[in-house]
Amino acid sequence: MTTPRHHRPWSLLAALASLVVAAVAVAPGASAEPRREVSLLQMNLCLSGFAGCFGDTAYPAVLDEAVLRVREHAPDAVSLNEACSGDAERLGEQTGYEVAFTTVVYGGAPLPCRTPEGRGVFGNAVLTRDAQVRRDEAPFASQLGSEERRWLCVTTTRDVTTCTTHLAVAGSPGATANQDAQCRELAEVMAAQGLRRAVLVAGDVNRRTDCAPVGAWTRTDAAAEQLPGIQHVMGTLSSLAPLSTEVVPMTRTDHDALLVTSRLRG
Repeated sequence: MTTPRHHRPWSLLAALASLVVAAVAVAPGASAEPRREVSLLQMNLCLSGFAGCFGDTAYPAVLDEAVLRVREHAPDAVSLNEACSGDAERLGEQTGYEVAFTTVVYGGAPLPCRTPEGRGVFGNAVLTRDAQVRRDEAPFASQLGSEERRWLCVTTTRDVTTCTTHLAVAGSPGATANQDAQCRELAEVMAAQGLRRAVLVAGDVNRRTDCAPVGAWTRTDAAAEQLPGIQHVMGTLSSLAPLSTEVVPMTRTDHDALLVTSRLRG
C-alpha cells in the first residue's frame, strides 16, 4: 500500500534532527578547555612629540611598527606608555583590540600631542583582546615636577586585570624619594587588585629594583639593547605562573618591547 504523503515529513524531520545532534557533538571547540595562557606586551612609544626620542620615531613609522608587533605576537593585552589618545585608538582599530586610555596631566592640564597635531592628548593605555568590563585609575599620591604620574587597571570578561603605569624619573634625593613612594603605592594597588582576580602590572618604572608586592613575581627587559631593565611586568603568584619572557626589538622608539607569558593556575 502506498504511504500517505502527509506521513513523509516526519521521516525527513527525524533525519534532520539526527544531523543536528551529530553536528553539535562534533562542533569545533564544543569541548575545548578555556584559554589558560595570558600574554602581555609592554611598549613605551615616545609619542608626545616633546621628548628628545621623538625624532627617531619618524611618525607614523613608530605606530606602524607597534601595529606590526601586536599582530605578530597577538598578546592578550598591550600596555602603552608615552602614548597619545588618538594613536592608541588607531592602534586598537588596526588590531581589533579594545582601548582604555588615561590622560596624564602636564603643568595642570592635559597635554595635546604635537608634530603632527590632532593625535589627541598624552597618557598611557591598556588594550585588550577580550571585552573590558571594569576600569580603575588614579594619580599617585606622591608627585614631583610638571608631569603627573598615574596608574590604570582594566578588567576583562576573562576576569583578568591588566594595569599600566609610568613612574617618575629618579636622580636627586627628592626625586628618588618620590619614585620610591610611587613604587610602594603601585605595590599596594596591585595587592588590592589581586585580592579578587589574576593581575598583571606592566610599565616603564624607570628603575631596576622591584615594585611588586609580597606574593608577586617580576620579569624585566634586562636583556634589551635599549635602556635595559627599567620596563617591568609583574604578576600575582597565587593565580598566574610565569612561563616565558621575551624582549621584542623596536627600531622607532628608545625602548624595546617586553613580552611576558604566564598561565592561569587552577
